[in-house]
Order: sequence, then C-alpha cells, then structure tokens
Amino acid sequence: MPLDNHLKEYRARFSLSQERLGELTGVSRQTISLIERGIDVPSVILALKIAKALEAKVEDLFQYKAE
Repeated sequence: MPLDNHLKEYRARFSLSQERLGELTGVSRQTISLIERGIDVPSVILALKIAKALEAKVEDLFQYKAE
C-alpha cells in the first residue's frame, strides 16, 4: 500500500528511540522500525496510539499517496 509516513521525523522531534515509542504504544521496536521503513502499515488503533504519543494527528504522520 502506498503510504508516505513521517514517523521517523516526528519521533526525532521528541528524541524518542524506536524502543521507547514501542513501549509507549505497546509494540516492539521491530514493529516501529518496519512501519518507519514502509514495510508494514500500522492498524488504525496503533496509528492512533502513535499519534497520541507524538502529540500529532494521524493524517500528519501517515498520508496515502496515489500511484
């Protein structure tokens, strides 16, 4: 699925490691890494948890791009 994600940039703003963001959202560091690299797409619930942890809107973190 074509999805632009800005997770890494937002995470850097808070100086959060992948591991810490995983702890805050209830997933592993590996899951955060897969999402950041565009290999995996978060569920709606996980996207909401990530957005809350980063004080961002889901649509700012993840944007659909037409092919």
